Amino acid sequence: MNDKPTSPERWNTDEEEAKIARAVAEDPDTFMPDAAWMQAAVLVVPGKEVVTLRLDHDILAWFRQDGRGYQTRINAVLRAFVEAQAR
Repeated sequence: MNDKPTSPERWNTDEEEAKIARAVAEDPDTFMPDAAWMQAAVLVVPGKEVVTLRLDHDILAWFRQDGRGYQTRINAVLRAFVEAQAR
């Protein structure tokens, strides 16, 4: 006889679900958007290119300190610089 639950809701016990939830909450790579993020405008720029870029350790550490999205933040700073130079 097969004792495996037939629906996903019953695969984990409440204790297992709580353990999973704690692990997700403690994971520094977990991104939980807040209300401001949900309403933020997204700038879509076509044509991204993968490159290798050498950065000073302290500069990279500064961008990485806020977690995921550091490459996007670096790109935003570079874009702002280019736009400021065009003025």
